[in-house]
Formats: sequence, structure tokens, C-alpha cells
Amino acid sequence: MSAPETENDVEVQRPAALTEAMGTRREDEQGTSLWAGAAKRLLKNPAAIAGAVIVLLFVLVAIFADLLAPYEPANSQWISEVSTSQVPGPSPDHPLGLDPFGSDLLTQLIFGARQSLLIGVVSTLLGLLGGAILGGLAGAFGGWVDALLMRVVDLLLSIPSLLLAVSVAAVVGRTPSALMVAIAAAQVPIFARLLRGSMLAQRGQDYVLASVSLGLRRRTIVMSHVLPNSLGPVLVQATLTLATAIIEVAALSYLGLGAPDPTVAEWGRMLVKAQERLAQAPQLTLLPGACIAVTALGFTLLGEAMREALDPKSRR
Repeated sequence: MSAPETENDVEVQRPAALTEAMGTRREDEQGTSLWAGAAKRLLKNPAAIAGAVIVLLFVLVAIFADLLAPYEPANSQWISEVSTSQVPGPSPDHPLGLDPFGSDLLTQLIFGARQSLLIGVVSTLLGLLGGAILGGLAGAFGGWVDALLMRVVDLLLSIPSLLLAVSVAAVVGRTPSALMVAIAAAQVPIFARLLRGSMLAQRGQDYVLASVSLGLRRRTIVMSHVLPNSLGPVLVQATLTLATAIIEVAALSYLGLGAPDPTVAEWGRMLVKAQERLAQAPQLTLLPGACIAVTALGFTLLGEAMREALDPKSRR
């Protein structure tokens, strides 16, 4: 009569697939943080990788524009080669040709990336800051403070964002700083509403009740727990808003609300003069438009992928 099987013998006789599944389950049971899990899902998402590559290339071109551009920006020394009926196309000295002001088109596109990135990032940060202040106060205090601030936000949301930006830019003036303020003003109500809703959802969680039971002050609970846990959706929205900001920069410049100097490299301003020569030199319109579209696509892909990665419903 054979001896009874020990626990170690049973473990050895388990199928390899079952043992591997149990090992994977033990690893999963250890758990990961919200951001670590989101990072893993992003690395497996082709759309996130494509968006990140586009955004990274855009940022690198903007930062190293001085090294990548073959000429100085707004250098109109070839203006004599441009006529009312013809704009020189690609050549060995100018791979993409010239623009209507006699500047190298490739140089203008490269430096236009820097201008668009600067205005888009600064305006988004300003809008995020303003929205965080309004939404944070409304979500932290509630009551009449929440009601008053949200009525202001509702008033701003009732105005189309581009119309609001045009109105602010027309009042402030035609400078890059005015563009930043105008675009930021249109973004403030979006961030305020989003952060307020996220904070209200966090206020109903068990850890907030536990903190109140321990006697922690409201300021400590809000600043140390509620606000940090509410920033995820806001940061995702900031990535998506960058794409909108770049488009709005081009739109305001196209409407003549940008800097008054037409030789300054900026994609929207390049479209303004290009429409006059669309039949003669279509590349003057197609290339800046393609830069705007591809850059906005990159931020949109990355933002949507981040939204899915941080969504609890998408976790496996």
C-alpha cells in the first residue's frame, strides 16, 4: 500500500498551465498603482504610441529649431525672386521653396512649430490654473460658493470657445501674450467644471469619511487627499486641450488677431498669405495646414489613450 501523497507531491503533479496561471494570479493580486497600471496600458496601445511619437517629434523640432533650420527665421533676402505671379518652388538651396515674403519655407515651418508650441502650452497652463482655482474652490466648499462659481462658469460655457477667444484677443491686443490670454480664457470653464465634478465624486469616498472621523481639518483633507485624487481627468483633458489650443492659435492668427509682423513664423499666419497664391503655389497652404493637422492629431491620440488607460472600466 503506497504512502499518501504529500502537499509537495500534489504541487509537482499540477499541470504546467495551471501552475503558470496561479503564478500570474499571485502577481496580479499584488496590485499596482493607478498611474503604473495606466502606463502599462499605454505601452500596449498602438494609438498611444503613435500619438506620443508625433508629440515628441513636434516638441523636439520646436526646441531644436535653431539647429534644424537651414536659415534664420523671417530672412527675406530672396524677396527679389518672388513676383506677383510666381513663387519659387523647391530647389537645392530651398528644399520646400520660398514663401511670399522671400523667406525659406522650411525654416518658417520649423520656427512655426516653436511659436505654436509656446503659445499652446502657456495658454493651456493658464487655463488649467484658472480652472483649477475656480473648480477647486467650488468642489472644496460647496454650498453658495459652489453655486456662485458654477453660474459664472455656465455663463462662460454658453459662449463658443472660439468666439470668446476672439473677443478677448480683440480687447487685449495683437500680441503673442494676448493670444495666450484669449485662448486660456476659453479653456478656464472646461477645467473648472471637470475638476469640480471630480472633487465632488471624491468627497463621497470612504477615505474622506475616515479622515473626517479622525478629526482632520477640511483644508488638510482637500489639499492632501481629495485634490490629488481628482487631478487625473484634468491632466488628461489638458493633453486634449493642447490640440485645441494649437488649432485656435492658427485660427486667431488667420483672423488677423495675432502679432502684426507678417514675417514672424507661425503656421496660422502663413495660411493667411498663402490663400492669395493658392493656385500658383499650393504648397504654401498644404504644408502649414498639414503641420497643424498632424500635431493636433498627435495630442488627440495621446489624450484619448490616456483617458482610456485611466478609466476603471477599461482595466482587465
